[in-house]
Order: sequence, then C-alpha cells, then structure tokens
Amino acid sequence: MDAFFISTGIVALAEMGDKTQLLALILAARFRQPWPIVAGIFVATIANHALAGMFGAWITTFMGPDVLRWVLGISFIAMAVWMLIPDKLDDDAPKDAPRFGVFGTTVLAFFLAEMGDKTQIATVMLAAKYNAYYWVIAGTTVGMMLANAPVVWFGERMTRLVPMRVVHWVSALIFASLGGWALLA
Repeated sequence: MDAFFISTGIVALAEMGDKTQLLALILAARFRQPWPIVAGIFVATIANHALAGMFGAWITTFMGPDVLRWVLGISFIAMAVWMLIPDKLDDDAPKDAPRFGVFGTTVLAFFLAEMGDKTQIATVMLAAKYNAYYWVIAGTTVGMMLANAPVVWFGERMTRLVPMRVVHWVSALIFASLGGWALLA
C-alpha cells in the first residue's frame, strides 16, 4: 500500500500547475462538458502511466540493485529541481471543433501532452522503485484525477486557492527527500 499512497501523493503534487492541468482547464473552458473530459483524462492517464510503469518495471530486470538505487536517487533529485520550473502550455489544446468528440479529443490531447511529462517520468521511477506495478499505476492515476478533475469542474477558481509556488516547493522537497532516501538506503 505504500506504493499506492506515495504514488498518489507525489503525482497529485507534481501535477499542480503542470501543462496537463492547464490543458484540463482549457478543455473545460472550450467544451464545457465536464464528464467526457474527466473520463478522457482518466483513460489517457491509465494508458500513459501503464506504459510508463511497464518501462519502469522493465528497467529493474537488467539493472542491479546498486545501480538502480543510484539511478533512482539521482532521478528523484533531478525531479525535485524540475518541480521548481513552472510549466507552460504548449499548443496541445485543440483549436477547432473536436473531430473525435470531446471524449476522444481529451484522450488524444491528454495522452500526447503527458508524454515525457513530470508525472510520466515520476511513474517510471516509482514503478522501478516499488515491486508493485498495479499499485503504482493505480496511485498515479488517482493522483492525476485528484489534481485534474476539480480543475475541470471548478475551473480557474481551484488554481487560485493553492499558491503554485508553495505546491512546487513542497513537491520538490518530497522528491529530494525520496532521492536522498534512495541514495542512503
């Protein structure tokens, strides 16, 4: 259960102010249909994080425990630094009427926006750290939904409640702590 709770917390914090959270806000403002958007985010997250988790689990098959410990420790510390760099939304949001409907557009846009994103890389690292693939994927998915579903339903008001600078610093401290723990354990 540690894998689930840690994965949920890390991804929920890492997603705050992230480009995919901004994408969720834009999709909500553009289409004003929260249920298909939230469902699309859920499906895209499961697909994306399942692939990331498989990659993380695969890494452990050829790296020895000492090498893996160093790679994970350094990766978590790198994520801590990355958390302090705010994301800006690229051109990931659809501009025309949705060709695949609101749900399909959300799945496609969110899946692509999540590629190489902080939360995807965190999923790779968490799956490599914990021998609990399904718990990590479930946790990272819950974390994404905790961060994104309220944005879809409540919009910009939610992003004003929590100062992003504080969220980024807390996330960075958690990642740095995990990195230090991995290196010293």
